[in-house]
Amino acid sequence: MRFYLDLYAGAGYNRVRGTSTLMFGSPLLAINVEHPFDKYIFCEETEEKLHALKQRTKRMAPSADVTYIAGDCNTKVDEILKAIPRGSTELKVLGLCLVDPYDLGIKFETLRMLSKRFIDFLCLLALNMDARRNYQRYMEPDSKKVDEFLGSSDWRRRWETAQASRVEFPKFLAMEFAKGMDTLGYIPPPPYTMKEVRSDEKNLPLYHLALFSRSHRAYDFWGEVLKYSTDQTAFSFEE
Repeated sequence: MRFYLDLYAGAGYNRVRGTSTLMFGSPLLAINVEHPFDKYIFCEETEEKLHALKQRTKRMAPSADVTYIAGDCNTKVDEILKAIPRGSTELKVLGLCLVDPYDLGIKFETLRMLSKRFIDFLCLLALNMDARRNYQRYMEPDSKKVDEFLGSSDWRRRWETAQASRVEFPKFLAMEFAKGMDTLGYIPPPPYTMKEVRSDEKNLPLYHLALFSRSHRAYDFWGEVLKYSTDQTAFSFEE
């Protein structure tokens, strides 16, 4: 059995910036793949967006097995885990989890809890559009945002060492995040597979997409995907 988990599902559509054109968001793309998943779990914090997603999903795939979870994924982990099918010797279960917050909003503890199941993660790491832009605020002693993102409270000490080697803050966070996933049993992805996405307007780096899996074969598939990708994006999320 294969399941798909979207922690920041949204309303189901993305709007192309500067136009009235709507395109499928990640939940509807997952629903419409050639070989659908056996189970879908969509988590969304905003009630209006989740309601819209329910209507669109039912219209497009009325027979799909979907569980909808309202709320912040970081506070709904137990509910999410209950929705994930349990494997057995007769039933093998494999999941793919999309993690795509607007900022460094995902807490590492959430991923640690979910990693107890056999699941791969495709993560959007907002290392430029959030971490770089809010660097001064995140460096304040009372800021816990990066602590929760990395699952570590002593990253500032390692950051001081990294600065001496002229490592940029986004790259440092990417390496720290990958090390954390390694502690959960995930194979550290080769750096070149952490796909950088840039803005169309000024070609500025926005975020990285990174796959984390316990299987080398998954990285082979991801490598094939990257052959057909571009560095640009022109999407803004529909409100």
